[in-house]
Amino acid sequence: MTEGTESCQATSRDVLAGIPRNVAPRHCGWCGSRLEQSSARGRRRRYCGQSCRQRAYERRAAVQRSGLPEDAVVLSDTELAALQDRLFQLRCAAEDVVTAADDGAGSDELRRMALELALTARGLERLR
Repeated sequence: MTEGTESCQATSRDVLAGIPRNVAPRHCGWCGSRLEQSSARGRRRRYCGQSCRQRAYERRAAVQRSGLPEDAVVLSDTELAALQDRLFQLRCAAEDVVTAADDGAGSDELRRMALELALTARGLERLR
């Protein structure tokens, strides 16, 4: 590379650098929508509004009545099916990377596929 020219190719680290690794975005404890980062002091918000706070309270009370452990995760059939679909997409993406590597794909193609796999996995971190 000569002086004054820039590389047009971004590495996966460069692309992922814009996504904080250690500071996970805060999400509503009920609906999962992203909460705004507040610079105010005090307790961090757990819910986006009063209705989500109320629904979470109702769920906690129902869990206590049912005898389930307090840290139990209860998913509806729809939520479970959506999670299984997202896990299937992740597995397919991982298998695509393996197949491409076995077929002798170039490093640029493998890097692009691995980046897509990492972004898909990051999206799976949110259950709701």
